[in-house]
Amino acid sequence: MNRLDLELIKKLIKDHTLRHADMITKSMIAERYYANKNDILFIEKKTDEAENPLRNADNRISSKFHGLLVNQKASYMFTAPPLFDIKNEDANKSISEVLGDDYAKTCKDVCINAANSGVGWLHYWIDKNKEFQYAAVDSKQIIPIWSKSLKRELLGVLRVYEDLSENGQTYDVYEYWNNTECQAFRKLTSSTVDAGLEAYTMFTSFIVDTEITEQSDTFQHDFGAIPFIPFFNNNISTSDLDDVKPLIDVYDKVFSGFVNDLEDIQEIIFILTNYEGESLGEFLGQLKKYKTVKVENNGESDKSGLQTLTIDIPIEARDKLLTTTRKAIFEQGQGVDPQPDKFGDASGVALKYLYSLLELKAGLAETEFRSGFGDLVRAICKYLKVECKTIIQTWTRTAITNDKEQADICNSSVGLLSNKTIYAHHPLVEDPELELKEKSEEDSKAREAYSTPPKDNNDKSTNVGGGSE
Repeated sequence: MNRLDLELIKKLIKDHTLRHADMITKSMIAERYYANKNDILFIEKKTDEAENPLRNADNRISSKFHGLLVNQKASYMFTAPPLFDIKNEDANKSISEVLGDDYAKTCKDVCINAANSGVGWLHYWIDKNKEFQYAAVDSKQIIPIWSKSLKRELLGVLRVYEDLSENGQTYDVYEYWNNTECQAFRKLTSSTVDAGLEAYTMFTSFIVDTEITEQSDTFQHDFGAIPFIPFFNNNISTSDLDDVKPLIDVYDKVFSGFVNDLEDIQEIIFILTNYEGESLGEFLGQLKKYKTVKVENNGESDKSGLQTLTIDIPIEARDKLLTTTRKAIFEQGQGVDPQPDKFGDASGVALKYLYSLLELKAGLAETEFRSGFGDLVRAICKYLKVECKTIIQTWTRTAITNDKEQADICNSSVGLLSNKTIYAHHPLVEDPELELKEKSEEDSKAREAYSTPPKDNNDKSTNVGGGSE
């Protein structure tokens, strides 16, 4: 794409930031629920004087169902992140080295961003030491520019974020990336795009064969692609919160109301009619000392006396509603309800059934993520100058398993399957190749020890020829 002038970038920003605002709002709500700061915490308390005087407690209990569901998916998919094979053993090792120690964490971050925002983004670049680097980017910062073709190609990325200058002023920074370069612009946060947008010389370049550095608003790259990779949460790019938010809000309200009722029920409200005393303090004193209270009575039709008001709590109905709502949250959120009665000594088939909804959700996300990881591996291969045609991705799920049952299956497969296959599925083996090597060495030493006859210390040399001196 050609370099954009200031007026074109202004139009681009105005056209796309308005549509992006709705995504930012939804993402912020999802991130708030992920951090266990649900809407129940921000509902204003009623101040109407006519409100029921028995209702004094105002507990707000926020339930972290959304955070649990998102963390389940992220750990299920990326505790053991995908492995890549391009049919070149040396290149595979080099790719693993480039991915480095932060690979699993970055996968987890991208997955959580996608679950909260509908899409996660990963940015890669070459640092000043000529090393390949990559990191997850806050989804709220990225405004993608898509083509209108059926393939929906990524034409450009507008990254928007705040930056604090040396003199303490806050700026909105706009980076526009295409497949050859990045252009930077900024404006004061308090200013408008039309009035305040200007080129921003944020990039430093080093001129070869000189000791001169230059500041520029443009950064050239040779990736041949836009160095931002989308990872869609599902086929319709929705947040994981969308399906469960109404249910979580109901659960919070009912549970918080239940706690409030339990607190309010401890208080008894006394209703006094024609009390003879002059103050409530005198009334409480008489009640405590004499266990009685004097009231005036003007006849049989007079209703003078002392009555009490208490709260009746429909416990059975609330328990049923909470149980039903909790079940619906995990069904519609496609997660695993960590109730102790659901586990125990469950068989492998039962555990697989328990994870069936989570597997459906993870499988849908994996289908979308595979394309993104393919783009990342190709970018790494381009950096390594390695040919990359076919990429085989191996995905591993992390779930509770019945180790005893799995070990029995491996034991009964001896003689039917190769040792390498058995080791690969045995619950105690982490590295099948290493285990195969160690077992082979162990068996070799055992055979050597068995075939070597023991030494007899009393054995004396004999003349094999039978000759005598």
